[in-house]
Amino acid sequence: MSDYIVRATAANAQIRAFACTTKELVEQARKAHNTSPVMTAALGRLLSAAAMMGITLKGDKDLLTIQIKGDGPAKGLTVTADSKGKVKGYAVVPDVILPANSVGKLDVGGAIGNGILSVIKDIGLKDPYVGQTALQSGEIGDDLTYYFATSEQVPSSVGLGVLMEKDNTVKQAGGFIVQLMPFAEDEVIDRLEQNLAKVSSVTSILDAGNTPEHMLQIVLDGFDVEFLETVPTAFECNCDKKRVEKALISIGKQEIKSMIEDDEVIEVNCQFCNRHYRFDVDELKALYRKAK
Repeated sequence: MSDYIVRATAANAQIRAFACTTKELVEQARKAHNTSPVMTAALGRLLSAAAMMGITLKGDKDLLTIQIKGDGPAKGLTVTADSKGKVKGYAVVPDVILPANSVGKLDVGGAIGNGILSVIKDIGLKDPYVGQTALQSGEIGDDLTYYFATSEQVPSSVGLGVLMEKDNTVKQAGGFIVQLMPFAEDEVIDRLEQNLAKVSSVTSILDAGNTPEHMLQIVLDGFDVEFLETVPTAFECNCDKKRVEKALISIGKQEIKSMIEDDEVIEVNCQFCNRHYRFDVDELKALYRKAK
């Protein structure tokens, strides 16, 4: 298995934890959107987090969306994940170039800026659950840690990372989410805080050859860790020409008629995977007949 997520508990279920390695899916996203290094890091971090959060969904059709809107040059990111470990996403401005930050790292916070993080869970109810918090640093891990604490009232630590090769391909990517349950004892909380203070970056852990299981054993050192499941994860978009046809039909006869009158092939792009779908005039006429 290449990219995957592990789910675990520790300290007699006082802690729940997730960790993932996502190098291949982040590289696939980079290729699909031709992202710059800093935007590969930003999108890769959010995809990794969404993949881990997504597997907590119960239903096959449940969907998690994380959206970041910022005032930095990146403007924003949107990713979605399902309960099976499939994720997709895009950056509003994929080609942002920035100098390294003060510690010599890719400046994701500078690219995102100040703004809002939204988590939308569509779990089959009349209205989806929406939680919103202000961005704390734009570095994404900090922002999700704050989101969990304030919007879901779950004390959490979120570590995310993407390491780039010199040729701007993805060398390592992944992350962890560690959460305290309401009944966690003080000594468990203290020990976990000490552990987290000693944790190096996610990418340095992965680049040393460690698996997601090893990552959790480092973060949860001194606790009994019970691994519950392993879930493959991948960058996968469910778009196809039929779905795009339905979207075109939904815009109505008048819009389609205008396209037909232009007498040109139209091209529709999927935002999430950047796939292109072409429709010639005859195909547009067939859609016109189906439209209202």
